[in-house]
This record gives sequence, C-alpha cells and structure tokens, in this order.
Amino acid sequence: MNKDIVELQEDVSASSLYSEDLAPVPSNQRTWSKWHLAAIWVGMAVCIPTYLLASYMIKTGLNWYEALIIIGLANLIITIPMVLNGHAGVKYGIPFPVIGRAAFGTKGVHLASVTRGIIACGWFGVQTWIGGLAIYAIFNAVTGSSGELGLSIGKFVSFGIFWFINMYFIWKGTESIKWLETYSAPILVIMGIALIYWSYAKADGFLVVLNQSKQLEKTAATIIEKGDVYYLNFSSLKDKEGNLKISEYNIVSDENTTWEAFTESPILIENTKNVQVQFRNNDVVSSIVSANIINVEANSGSKLWSYLLWLTAMVGFWATMSISIADITRYAATQKDQIAGQFIGLPATMMLYSFVGIFVTCAAIINFKDILIADDAPWDPVSFIAKFKNPVVVVVAQIFMIIATLSTNIAANVIAPSNAFSNLWPKKISFKMGGTITGVIGILIMPWWLLNEISGFLIFVSGLLGPVLGILIADYYLVRKKKLELAELYKEEGIYSYNKTGFNTAAMIALCIGVFAALIGYWVPALSFLYSLSWFTGFIISFVLYYLLMKKSN
Repeated sequence: MNKDIVELQEDVSASSLYSEDLAPVPSNQRTWSKWHLAAIWVGMAVCIPTYLLASYMIKTGLNWYEALIIIGLANLIITIPMVLNGHAGVKYGIPFPVIGRAAFGTKGVHLASVTRGIIACGWFGVQTWIGGLAIYAIFNAVTGSSGELGLSIGKFVSFGIFWFINMYFIWKGTESIKWLETYSAPILVIMGIALIYWSYAKADGFLVVLNQSKQLEKTAATIIEKGDVYYLNFSSLKDKEGNLKISEYNIVSDENTTWEAFTESPILIENTKNVQVQFRNNDVVSSIVSANIINVEANSGSKLWSYLLWLTAMVGFWATMSISIADITRYAATQKDQIAGQFIGLPATMMLYSFVGIFVTCAAIINFKDILIADDAPWDPVSFIAKFKNPVVVVVAQIFMIIATLSTNIAANVIAPSNAFSNLWPKKISFKMGGTITGVIGILIMPWWLLNEISGFLIFVSGLLGPVLGILIADYYLVRKKKLELAELYKEEGIYSYNKTGFNTAAMIALCIGVFAALIGYWVPALSFLYSLSWFTGFIISFVLYYLLMKKSN
C-alpha cells in the first residue's frame, strides 16, 4: 500500500454524516496522474475571466508587463497554500467538507463549506452566462445577424442551452469531468497560440502590438479641473501608422450640440454633470461614453495601491479553489502527482492566457477599423471573435470558447458546491443533486449583473475565504501534524463533534474575527487598506488566532 494513503478501516456507513459521494476514494480508484491534474488546471485557467481580467488590468492604467508580473506573482502565491491544502485530499481521499470537520466541527464546517459553495454558484452563473454569449454569437454568425446590445431573449435562451450542457456533465459524474479536462486542455492551448499568431501577423510584430497598451489606458472623454475652470479632453485611438481613428465628436448630453471636427485640444465646458460624448469616423459610430472627472492632484502612490488591489483580486480569483482543492486531489495517485500537477498546470497557464488576453486586446484596436475608442475595445474573447466577418471562423472559435468555459465551470465551480450541499444532508443530497442545486442558484444569482462587478466581487470574496484557508492549514499542519482520525470524521458524536456541540469554538472565533478584519475596510474608509488586501488580512489573522486559541485550549 502507498504510504501516502490512509484507508478507512471502520464501517461508518450507517452514520448520517456518511454518503458514497463524501466517502474516502479507495486507493485503487486514485487514477489521476500529474498530467491529469495539470490538464484540469489548464482547463480551469484557460477561461474567459482570465482573459478578461488581464485586459481589464490594462484598462485601469497598468502596462502590459506590470499586469503580467502581478498575475505571475499572484498565482505563485496562491499555488503554495493550494498544494499544502491538497495534501489531506491525497492522504485521506476525502473532500473539503469532510476535512473541514476536523477544524470547524461536524456542524461548524457547514458555515465554511456553504459560504464557499454559494460563491462558487456565483462563479458558475457568470461562466454559464459567458458560455451562453458564445452560443448567441454562433447564432448571429450563422444567421448573419449583428446581435442586440444589452439583455435580450436570444441571450437568455442561449444561457439556458449552455446551462443544460453543464448539467449533462454534472449528471454524468466526476469521470466525465476528467475526460472533459484531458481532451479540452490541448485544444485550448492551441487556440491561445493561434490568437497570438493572428494578432502578431496582422500588426507586423510583438512590440507594435504591446505598445498599444498605452492607448487602452486612456478613456475616451475626461474632465480636468484647473481652479474653478473645467476642460473636456478627448482621447482617440490611432492605427499602427499613427493616424487618428476619429474625425468628429458630439456631446450628446448637450441637446444643442451637433457633430464637430475632432480636436485633441481641451474644450472649455460649464456643466460637469452627466457629460456624455459620442465619436464617429465615416460610417463608424462609437458607443456613448460618460466623461470621467480626473483629479490632477491624485496621490503619487496610487500606482502602488493599484498593484496591491490587483494582486489581491488575482489571488482571490482562485480563493475558492484553494479551499476546496481536496475535492480534486482526492483522486490523485500520489503526493508528487498533486504537487507537480498543480505547479505545472496553474502558474504558467495563467501567465500564458493572461498574455493572450492582453496581446489580443491590444491588437484589436489597431486591426479593427470600427474600434474608435478604448472604451469599445473587445475586452473578452467572445466579443473579439464576434468581430470577424467570416462566419466559419466565428463559429469554430466560439466553439473553442464554449469548451474553455465548460471545462472551467465544471471543475472549478461545480465539484465544491455539490460536495458542500451534499454535506448538509449526506443521506438525502447526492453529488448530482448538489450539482443541480448549484445550477439553480447560478441562475437566481443573476450572473449578467455580477459580471459587471467582477473585480469588486473578487476582493470581497477574498475577505470571506482567506480566513477559511488560514484555519484549514493551521489546523492540519500545526495542530494535527497532518494526522486525522479518518473514521471519526464521519461520527456524529466523535472527537470532531467537539463535546457533541458540532462546533469548534476556536475556529468560529478565528473565522469571525478574520472575516471582520478583512471586510471592515469596505465600510470604514480609514481601514480601507485592510479591505484592499482582504485575502492576506483574513488569512494571516485567522491562521495565527486559530493556532493560539487551539494551543491555549490544549
């Protein structure tokens, strides 16, 4: 027998805490190698949110290499606790809700696991909505339609179709997930390389494309205050020859204003409220954008603060998976497989596909003549691909987008909440039923709205989940020394029931204080730095506090 693996030696199947879905995976069923695990991470990392967040970093003022450095650092940071937390999954073959019983108690774990599950439901809804948009784009390409802006019946129908595709894999079980990830991963990598090649070839070089990131940093219309005087400034995109792509502008919020010749000189204005501007060149018209008021005396440290905010957001990107990674590593053959698989599959893949997002978005603004302003850049690959005129190209590429979204959605956003809901009533709720509940909540959470708040969502989520991970790692390594009583995890009145209450007081205190410290800055401006670093704040405080409380109690 593999010394890394502990088998269940006692029959606990009669316990209300036991079910086949939550039971330890037998050693003969640990068939996932490092390449299977790496493929899963490739499938999860190569997704539209990865692409979108990377391009958004450029939009907020970071240049392309700053964005990549932050992304690389964030993923190295999160991979370390991910590997540490995955150890118990390999050794004992159990999912996160069962492992969590040791730290939180047989009942207390519900607070941590369901919180993680609800957040995953939100991600499931967002990813399903994005996949639905890809199906909608295919429909438009086949029919020759230009599609509708905003919400529409067609988009909701496409959302429903993709929802049922996800449900199919959920109902088929975990082996179908392994099959999906194994075969989708190489396709997705090839697709990323193809997008980079197209962008390179059309723009005549890497540096030509990457230099366009400076253009994406500038919103189309800004208002600058100098004393008591206000000036309206415009920013036009330029093609690769350096020619302006805008010929005229119109202040649409001013009813008396007509189209005027575009100027790069500041325009004196009297009213600064709700100033909206539109631009055109020949037959191409931009979207209507609101002019942002710029504070010229902004703090010089704002760039550093932007680095920290994005570092937290990118760590928070995998905050959910870092907690429930045992849901996947429980199928790994050895510890070496889970360690190698995660380090091979996650950091490099995130860097690669983030580069794809940045590079392709930069290329789009010079390769597509109908993109006049940075605000109209295709920040996600679905929008980017939809701009091609060849319907065959659009259909094939969008199918790849659907595969990317599906593989990420199932592995990252279904397994954990399904296990979390199953853990609430093990005898009543199976993995498949838990997955169905996940799907329903994913609809009710209104993902079309959540997608527009994605960066803020990540930082808030980080504050909720960082403390959970801190407690899990402190308990497993410092308190338990990597030793769990496997059978006791399934007993209602066992040692992990904590005097039959079901709650570990130390974990509850550490969790509440950690979450409070991480999120208080959201409401108290003077403590905003704690919120901006919410994952790190919550993780460190809960880790230290839990260890001290458990040491004192013993």
